[in-house]
Amino acid sequence: MTSVLALDVGSSSVRAQRFDERAEPVDELRRAEYGGDDPDEIVRLVRDVLDGDEADGISCFGQSLLALDARGRPLTPVLGWRDVRSAPQAKRLRGRLDAAEVQARTGQHLHPSYWPAKLEWLAESEPDVFRGAARFVSFADYLRGEPATSMSMASGTGLLDLGTRDWDEELLDCLELDAGRLPQLADVPVWIDGVCANVGAGCFGTRAALSVGTSGALRVLSETDLPRPRPGLFMYLVDDRRVVEGGAVSDGGNLRVWLDETLAAGDLGRDDHGLTFLPFLGGERSTGWDPDATGAVTGLTFATTPGDLRRAALEGVAFRFAAIAELLPEIEEVVATGRGILHDPAWLQIMADALARPIAVSGVEEASLRGAAVSALERLGYEPVAAPVGAVIQPRRKGVDAYRSARERQQRLYEVLRGED
Repeated sequence: MTSVLALDVGSSSVRAQRFDERAEPVDELRRAEYGGDDPDEIVRLVRDVLDGDEADGISCFGQSLLALDARGRPLTPVLGWRDVRSAPQAKRLRGRLDAAEVQARTGQHLHPSYWPAKLEWLAESEPDVFRGAARFVSFADYLRGEPATSMSMASGTGLLDLGTRDWDEELLDCLELDAGRLPQLADVPVWIDGVCANVGAGCFGTRAALSVGTSGALRVLSETDLPRPRPGLFMYLVDDRRVVEGGAVSDGGNLRVWLDETLAAGDLGRDDHGLTFLPFLGGERSTGWDPDATGAVTGLTFATTPGDLRRAALEGVAFRFAAIAELLPEIEEVVATGRGILHDPAWLQIMADALARPIAVSGVEEASLRGAAVSALERLGYEPVAAPVGAVIQPRRKGVDAYRSARERQQRLYEVLRGED
C-alpha cells in the first residue's frame, strides 16, 4: 500500500500524519503546540513530531520572512504576517509604486503582511542585518534546509510576478534587492497553508473554503492559464494550472481567545444587543488592507453585557467575510474548515446568517494537513477520494434580514473611521 507522510506547520502548532493513496489517515495524528518566533525552536518541534521520518508533502504558513547568513543561520526571528512594524514602509511603497498594478501582477497588496514592506523595514531599521544577509527565505525554506522554494510559497511573498512566474523586477529594483539573494524557484513539495486548506477540504470551482484558525480566510480554487487577481483580494499559486483567490481577516480564533480572556463571557448575549463591532484588533487585511485599522465598537449602554460584546464581535467577523464574499460572486457553496470555527456551532450559525447561504461543515478535521497529503499523492499520479462533508447549517430568514441591516451599520462605521464619509 502506498502512503505519504504529510506535515502542516501552522502559526501556533505543528501536525503530521500518514495517509494512504485515497488520502485517508492510516495512523494517529502527531501534534505539538508552540508559541513565539524562534525558527530553530519550531524546527526542533517539527523534528520531534516527524520522529525521524521525512515528510512527503508540506503545508506551511505563508508570508514569513527570515534573513540568513552565509552559513544558512538565522539573523532574524521569523517575521510573520502578524508583525506589522513595517506599516510605515508599506505606506511609503504605496506612494512610490502603483499599488493596484503591483497587486494585479503579484496577487498581493503592499501591506506589512508581505515581503516588500518587511524587507524595506529591515533595510531601514537593521541595515547591518539587511546588508549582511546572504539570502532571504520563508520559514518553510529554512525548515527544508535548501535555498529553493515552490511557486506556491513564493506567490505568498508578494514578490512573485504571477504572469512570468519569476521574481518581480519592479519590486526588486525599488527595494534595491538582487534576485540572487532570494530562494531559487523549483518544483518542491511544499505549499502555502491556505492552498492546502482548499485542496484538503475539496473546495474547488464554485465551492469556497471558509477557514477560521488563528486568523481567517474565504478562498476559491480554480484553473487558469492567465492569473488575473481581482482588487481587494489575494491570489496564490497552487501549481502550473491552478490558483487560489480570496480574502483574509486578521481576527479569527485569536479574537475568540481574546474575548474569553478579557471578558470571560462564556455565553452569547441578546440578538438585539444594538452593538456594531469592527473586528480589526489585529489590523485590516481584506478588503481595505489598512494595517493602521483598529477595532471599534459603538452602541454601548449600561445594559450591555459581556455576552452581548461576544456576540457582536463574532457577528463583526462574519460581516467581514460577507464583504469578501461579495467580491467572489461565483461562490455557490461554502464549506467551513479550521479549529477556530468547526467546534463552535453558534458561530457557524452566525456565519450562515451573515453570508445568507448554507454552510457545510467539513468532515476533514485537519484540512491543511490532508491538503498536503493530497498534493503529494497527485504528484505520484494518484487521484484521492473526495473530501467528506458533514452537517449543513442553513441560514435563518430572521437572521438574514437582521444581519443585512447590521452589515450596513458596520459598513457606515467602517467608512467613517476610514475618513470616507
